[in-house]
Amino acid sequence: MPANNHDLHGNAPDTSSAVLIIVDMINDLEFPGGDELVPQLIPVAERIASLKARARKAGIPVVYANDNFGKWRSDFREVVDHVLNGDVKGKPLAEALRPDEDDYFVLKPKHSAFFATTLDTLLQYLGARHLILTGATGDTCVLFTASDAYMRDLHLHVPADCTASIDPDENARAIDYMARVHHADVTPSGELDLQKLARA
Repeated sequence: MPANNHDLHGNAPDTSSAVLIIVDMINDLEFPGGDELVPQLIPVAERIASLKARARKAGIPVVYANDNFGKWRSDFREVVDHVLNGDVKGKPLAEALRPDEDDYFVLKPKHSAFFATTLDTLLQYLGARHLILTGATGDTCVLFTASDAYMRDLHLHVPADCTASIDPDENARAIDYMARVHHADVTPSGELDLQKLARA
């Protein structure tokens, strides 16, 4: 279908060369290793929330890329409701990163935010060339998403202070790998020039 058919494709109104991706932070953490992740991800969530607020001011769209927790009949709002209102370990993350009405989202069935999701198409309509990747976990879902983004010739920014893994050493290795292999900019979130990225 032609991309210029605005009747069918007008539901992605933003245009930005940069997009902020938040991976798996709306997460109940009810799995082996979740207890170890909680204390690491709470400060990460706070830093991502600050980065998100700055991104919105710069006109950079925000995309939540989230697992469906195997709930194939659920939608993103149900996932958010489950984490916000359930007695789950990940509730503080969802409270810090509660999605806004105009944020985008994709539910992903596997590790990468690109695999079997609409992310590719969404990024094309937004005109994105730079991805700011944040979230959990650095050594799996963020890393797999970074690999897929790199193969699509997207410029990667993975703020080193905005991701965590069960093993902090593995997270550090994943950050180093993304910097070395994917040529990701791993500048900490507070030092990212979002205004410049929005215009890049």
